[in-house]
Amino acid sequence: MNKNLYIPLIILSVFFSAAMSVLIKLAQLDTNVFTAAFLRFFFGMIVLCPIFIRTKLSVFKTTHLKTHFLRVIINYPSMLLFFYAINFVSIEKANSLTFVVPFIATILAVIFLKEKIYGYRIFALVLGFIGMLIIIRPGMIEVSFGVYMILISSFLWAVMIIITKKLSKDESAITILSYQYLLIFIISFVFALFNWQTPSKEAVFYLFLAGLSGTIFHLTLYQAYKLVDVSLVQPYSFLVLVFASILGYFVFGEIPDIYTWIGTGIIFIGIIIISVREMQINKNIVRKNLNTEL
Repeated sequence: MNKNLYIPLIILSVFFSAAMSVLIKLAQLDTNVFTAAFLRFFFGMIVLCPIFIRTKLSVFKTTHLKTHFLRVIINYPSMLLFFYAINFVSIEKANSLTFVVPFIATILAVIFLKEKIYGYRIFALVLGFIGMLIIIRPGMIEVSFGVYMILISSFLWAVMIIITKKLSKDESAITILSYQYLLIFIISFVFALFNWQTPSKEAVFYLFLAGLSGTIFHLTLYQAYKLVDVSLVQPYSFLVLVFASILGYFVFGEIPDIYTWIGTGIIFIGIIIISVREMQINKNIVRKNLNTEL
């Protein structure tokens, strides 16, 4: 497959990520977060069924079952917190706050994966923190409960990224994705059983589209990562704010404030610094290896 296809693939993934947020928010007008989470993955499992059938369930072959469970145990509350928070926070602000994930993941990678902390990483982390403060403006405006929930969700998501990074050394992305969907489907079913709120027909339709959007988001992101380095893909994630703002405006009449754009812009600069520098370091490593082999 042509490597240049990663650009349309990542743009598609970012669009469907924003679309899923909007659809989940619409669905929760008529049902609770537990029911919405279950039906989102129920429909997601239906979308993935052709892959399960075609591979004769070989995608579930693993030697790291406990790690898959750990990953999902962290993923499920992270997802619930984000889904619930978007009832109180605008779509574009919710998505912009998730830009702190790469910075949290960088800190965790230094602590748990023993990765080196470089000066540019520290500078980028400081920019990310400043950007987050501009968005939420603590002390200047009341920080809503939804903002705290998104920040906790982002922290859990960053932990999951670290686990995924270690897991991906031995497991394919499609195996990781399959276990994610299967296990969250089972866990969300249990919670939905005790907190069931029958959704309207419109909510079921929105959740079907959310399940479809979420699955396309994961599959296109996986394929983009397969074609090029993750660091090359990361800057395009900024587009989620553009899509989220457009969808939020036309669906909910939400108008993003200037502080959200300024704060997210500063965070994005930090992401660009990390991404570009990481690419330069990787190229230098490749050159050194080639010189050694020669």
